[in-house]
Amino acid sequence: MKRQTGFTLVEVLVALAIVALALAAGVQASGALVLHAQRQSDQLLAQLCAENELIRWRLAKQVPAVGDSDFSCQQGGQTLAGTLSVNSTPNPNFKRVEARVRSSAAPDARPLFSLVTLMGQL
Repeated sequence: MKRQTGFTLVEVLVALAIVALALAAGVQASGALVLHAQRQSDQLLAQLCAENELIRWRLAKQVPAVGDSDFSCQQGGQTLAGTLSVNSTPNPNFKRVEARVRSSAAPDARPLFSLVTLMGQL
């Protein structure tokens, strides 16, 4: 009687299960990379928006009034919303200015980017 060679059905099923698990892990990892890349892109656009708002005030050669004000900007085809918070400092010649930018699609969400600086009287 001749002996047959090859894999049994159980061995093939185990191999398929291992390959399926590896593929599932790969799909999950690539999905996480895509989400991270989108988040990084959103943060870069938010940073540009915050910097533009602070530069706008510097070019106007005036310090915004103490308090909060809202602004919006277009970056990369997206509309972003922001809040400019101005607080006084112990030195009356300087104001603490914070620009927080968030997605306008989720106004109650955590800010994408926050930039804080001091602005002096000119």
